[in-house]
Amino acid sequence: MKNQLLMAFSAMTLFLAACNDSKPVEETAQQVAADSTAATMPPAEFADPALGAIVKTGLDHFSKGDVAAWMASFADNAVYAWNNGDSLAGKEAISEFWTKRRTEVIDSITFTNAIFLPIKVNTPQSVEAPGNWVLTWYKIHAKYKTGKYMDQWSHTDSHFNAEGKIDRVIQYIDFVPIQAAQAKK
Repeated sequence: MKNQLLMAFSAMTLFLAACNDSKPVEETAQQVAADSTAATMPPAEFADPALGAIVKTGLDHFSKGDVAAWMASFADNAVYAWNNGDSLAGKEAISEFWTKRRTEVIDSITFTNAIFLPIKVNTPQSVEAPGNWVLTWYKIHAKYKTGKYMDQWSHTDSHFNAEGKIDRVIQYIDFVPIQAAQAKK
């Protein structure tokens, strides 16, 4: 009997202690749900396919020589970087560089076999920025003003800012075939 009384008293004490919790039940449930979501969020996931369409449309404009239309999807503070460490900072600098290349150096350029993979980086694994990226692979076919041709594969990563504009491009490309195609003879 004493054991049953002790158990009943203990149960009543635990019940009262639980009822005196300062947090409302809804708040506790919301916190548990938030903690659960954060714990199960993958480091990366697929992003909106519309982002891939933005990059594809930009390449179409670039192929036609319409650098201004291509640049419409860029943020004012965009950075365009290459795997060799060179980079351009600012939409104006990027536009000037590529306008000059398309009018004075490259006669025509097309991109084929393109793959566009939009991803959202939730937890960066190294130096990449969190947020939406489009990873793109394509083959470049270019004819230079020298009359020479260049064909090669390229991988390009485009990061989108919170306003949906491209604020970082990283292009991985081999510069040796480009230099050879630009050589006068």
